[in-house]
Amino acid sequence: MRVSVRMLALGCAATAPMVLASACGSAGDPAPDPAAVFTAAACPSPNVPGLPQLDLGAEFSCGTLTVPEDRSRPDGRRIELAVTRLGATSATPRPDPLVYLTGGPGGPAPASAAEVAPLGLNRDRDVLFLGQRGTMHSDPFLACPEIDEFQAAQTALSPLDPATAPLDVEATRTCRDRVTGGGYDLGAYDTAENAADVADLRVALGLDEWNVYGVSYGTDLALTVLRDHPDGIRSVVLDSVVPTQNNIIEGFWPGAAAGYRALFDACAAQPACAEAYPGLEDEFTATVNRLAVAPLTVDLSGRRVVLDGYTFANLVIQQSLAPGNYAGLPALVHATATGDGVPAATALLGTVTPPGLIGYGLTFGVFCGEQTAFTDRGQVAATAKQVLPDFPDAVLSLVPQAARIFDDCDVWDVPASDVRVHEPTGSNVPTLLLTGSLDAVTPPSQARTAAATLSRSEVLEFPGLGHDVLQSSDCAPAVTIGFLEQPTGDYDTSCLTRVQMPVFTTG
Repeated sequence: MRVSVRMLALGCAATAPMVLASACGSAGDPAPDPAAVFTAAACPSPNVPGLPQLDLGAEFSCGTLTVPEDRSRPDGRRIELAVTRLGATSATPRPDPLVYLTGGPGGPAPASAAEVAPLGLNRDRDVLFLGQRGTMHSDPFLACPEIDEFQAAQTALSPLDPATAPLDVEATRTCRDRVTGGGYDLGAYDTAENAADVADLRVALGLDEWNVYGVSYGTDLALTVLRDHPDGIRSVVLDSVVPTQNNIIEGFWPGAAAGYRALFDACAAQPACAEAYPGLEDEFTATVNRLAVAPLTVDLSGRRVVLDGYTFANLVIQQSLAPGNYAGLPALVHATATGDGVPAATALLGTVTPPGLIGYGLTFGVFCGEQTAFTDRGQVAATAKQVLPDFPDAVLSLVPQAARIFDDCDVWDVPASDVRVHEPTGSNVPTLLLTGSLDAVTPPSQARTAAATLSRSEVLEFPGLGHDVLQSSDCAPAVTIGFLEQPTGDYDTSCLTRVQMPVFTTG
């Protein structure tokens, strides 16, 4: 499982009647904790060891939010969540800050803070970054160095090789055994408690209202906050959308299929790409099948990289996670198809997340308690076969981005979440949804699904962009800032007409 650094107060009476119960919160949802406390603290230095470009400058201030680990046990363990504030550049900042919810699940919010700072979202208001429970700089930080080591080593292995499976599972088991030795309740690291943490932060900071931005898994979290804790939310921005009603694990292969289709169609629409790679789709599918039987081994300056059918199919998906990858993707597919694995192997090494960034306790708490618990391997494989009928069964038996998530979840062993975690979010809070046309992880269809129950929403599809639209285009921050100023409408979206498909390389 690889996670990139880059994954108005509204009462219940204002909510759309068809989803009134869910928007008002359910009786079993964790309630915000009135005793939650924010405490100012020095910002971490270094912010991310080994990555000085992510250090936090003087424009940042930091603190911690103390909340219950499990709100059903108010007298139980309390945990601390890292909070990073990017101060507004305006001399008269607006009183309604923006809270930024990063993806993953388990991604490092302090790292996101450093990446987002240059985008200018803090022109008129502070931007708050909440380190979600179990993530970097929070206490506890439920990291898994064992899994980080396995992920780095797996580039030299074939995920389809039966001998790889026990190595994966052993890394997960070793981490779980170590983490549970600390007495942590792994079942409490989930979206419901996470959403209550977000609601607590607003109250603890004394804010009457704020705006919410979420990216990738952060959109699932933002939608959960909007559904279960709507008080004080003035507007919402959802980027690369995961609707609450979707099963992430079951949707990974359909999302991939949509991303593949968008890529092939985009290449066919450019004469140079269409001429250079006239059979790109068939070439891709044939290569996935061939590598599933006979993996390609590449030597990169003494480093062994193995490309099997799953790795190759998953790599094309992963390339949509960061900007700048798509222009060379048809050429990469063609090179691999013709026996040159160097471009793909080089790209694969670039997908490995640096160690020590991911809070796997939250990753597995969400994926296992909320996703695999509501589906099974057979259903995921059957859904995959419907959308990718020409892919080999062995490839479809694994899951994009999280190959053996069912095995991992068997080991992590957390209880299933309440079924209400998958209720759709209905609201009339102004909501802007950003989606990239080439996103193979959260395709545009998912934004439209979420928007269907958001009565004051607008979906903006950015041509030629993949995942995390905000950090992939100068237009997206400009539109977002305009929306935050005028969430009820009349914000400027004209720059979207200048966002164009990348020109695919053919050399």
